[in-house]
Amino acid sequence: MTTSKVKMDPVDAGIIWSRFVSVADEMVSALERTAFSTMVRASGDFSCMLFDARGKLIAQGATSVPSFTGTGPSTLGHILKIFDPSKLQDNDIIVTNDPWIGTGHTYDINVIKPVFLEGAIVGYCLTVSHLSDVGGVGMGSVAKDVYEEGFSLPPVKLLEAGVENTFVIDFIRNNVRTVDYVLGDIYSNIAACNVGAHGLVKILVEHKLSTTVDAADAIFALTRKSIISKLETMPKGKYSATIPVEGGKGFPDISLSVTVALSEAGFAFDFAGTDPVVESGVNVPICYTRAYCYFCTKVFLAPNIPNNQAILDFATIEAPDNCILNALRPHPTGARHIYGHFVGPLIFNALAEALPNDVQADSGMVFQMNLRGQTRAGKPYSSIYFSAGGYGALLGYDGRAALPAPANIIGGSVEFWEEQISCTFLKKEILKDSGGPGEYQGGNGQVISLRNDTGQTLEASFMASRTKIAAKGFAGGRSGALRSIFVDGAETDPKARVVIPEGGIVEIHDAGGGGYGDPERRGLKHIQADIDAGLVSIEFVKKSYPRQALELALTSEAPAGAA
Repeated sequence: MTTSKVKMDPVDAGIIWSRFVSVADEMVSALERTAFSTMVRASGDFSCMLFDARGKLIAQGATSVPSFTGTGPSTLGHILKIFDPSKLQDNDIIVTNDPWIGTGHTYDINVIKPVFLEGAIVGYCLTVSHLSDVGGVGMGSVAKDVYEEGFSLPPVKLLEAGVENTFVIDFIRNNVRTVDYVLGDIYSNIAACNVGAHGLVKILVEHKLSTTVDAADAIFALTRKSIISKLETMPKGKYSATIPVEGGKGFPDISLSVTVALSEAGFAFDFAGTDPVVESGVNVPICYTRAYCYFCTKVFLAPNIPNNQAILDFATIEAPDNCILNALRPHPTGARHIYGHFVGPLIFNALAEALPNDVQADSGMVFQMNLRGQTRAGKPYSSIYFSAGGYGALLGYDGRAALPAPANIIGGSVEFWEEQISCTFLKKEILKDSGGPGEYQGGNGQVISLRNDTGQTLEASFMASRTKIAAKGFAGGRSGALRSIFVDGAETDPKARVVIPEGGIVEIHDAGGGGYGDPERRGLKHIQADIDAGLVSIEFVKKSYPRQALELALTSEAPAGAA
């Protein structure tokens, strides 16, 4: 059943809309509290979504990464082409980690549950989370094709009318190194979907609705009205940009290109001119590229509106087959975020002059380090540690130090990580002088030092950017500092897989964000506050803000007096 006689006025729609979002947040809580892996429990590497009876997005949990929220609608669309909705049953659970149907690499599991009321589908719950292991060579960029990156489940029913498909469970069990973590997280996703289904049905029953469609259409109408009003104020035309992105061992730096057509219909993104795929696991399937186009569309058109299908409908995406932002099977994609995270900065660069109030200077990006080994107690693990560079500045706002972008990944507490991986954090502090100068200064990076105390060797896969090409400043702002990775004091290939000896130390110097606006216009009180907070040294101020340094009478590293 997909229709109802109930018509929504804006007030009723707003009430139900807020309840949909609350249910998605309850799904988040269920997933976080029951998950086994550090990526889900501590780092928030997941998304939870609700869809109406037609498969249109109606809500996401507040703690959800933009890449998964952006891929979720197309994932469900693929699923419903394979599984006829009229033949689905209550308590069916469908799963897939196919990179081209899901999130762009094999390491994320997508879990879908149809929601039934009185025998009819009234919506769908979809959760996505990163798995600690999927077999193969392990998380990283070293694979030469997707087959080396572990198993790839096509969409399959894990539960059929509530009955477990033991073949799928046994298949997963026989192909991963960390069985408890992987199966535990899959069941946690199922639990989150069950919570979402219960909450969605409860809303419909309490509001005497037989479907989600009328409420969804009212939400979409309210969203479209706001977006159309916003579009009327924007300069129409075509805007282009090409940016360099650093390569790695065995492949050169590459160029990403986009032309953005801005019209009354929204944004049309065309990535013609982008360099081709490479023989390394950094290639990006179109689903992941599309997700960050959706992210930018929301930033520009609906920053304060809860995510829903109507926002996504204002974006279209094209990219040549087998350019690095539209990699086709079987190209490896394990570390697709290394280049995929540049889709947002690329689009911001294209629209920097047209929409100066809305774009952000380049950020220092997120560094990912996959650690694989055993705890001192002998328990095997495979966990990604995330560290954030500085946030790019915006018109009117300094960038925040050590704030992840464009993914809102959580670093997690040092104490939690030490207990989970039997390593010791020797240092975690803000990296002075790393933010890009500007009227609004880019965010500082951070320094993290980690010692291997497992009692044995530890394998680390580094997935880093901003090691050769710094975060660019906008509108006259300057670039942030570069990222560097050291193992026992020696600078290391930022995209390598290395063995950390017992007692070995990994040290990360995360990149700073770009500044915004001419540094000459930075206010004295802001510079003084940065000195007092330890974000900048006096020598940095003298070099980056010479006029202001003279006015502040800066002569040494001693605290300066206010002007």
